[in-house]
Amino acid sequence: MSDVESKVKQIVAQTLKIDPSRITDDARFVEDLGAESIQSIELVAAFEEGFDIDMDEDAALAVKTVGGAIKFIEQAIA
Repeated sequence: MSDVESKVKQIVAQTLKIDPSRITDDARFVEDLGAESIQSIELVAAFEEGFDIDMDEDAALAVKTVGGAIKFIEQAIA
């Protein structure tokens, strides 16, 4: 597991208050992990803070899976 992947999963678990074992790369934020719209915005903010990056909010909110978020963040910090 890459540093980005483990940090993304840690942030998701903390923000959504769920067991980290539920978080897989293909888990969908809303359908599988139960994120509500306000939590999606909180996740974007937490990723920005955790990785010290600025993300396009619309593009970030279009990401639907944990694996997609990992790729999105890896590209943002590259």
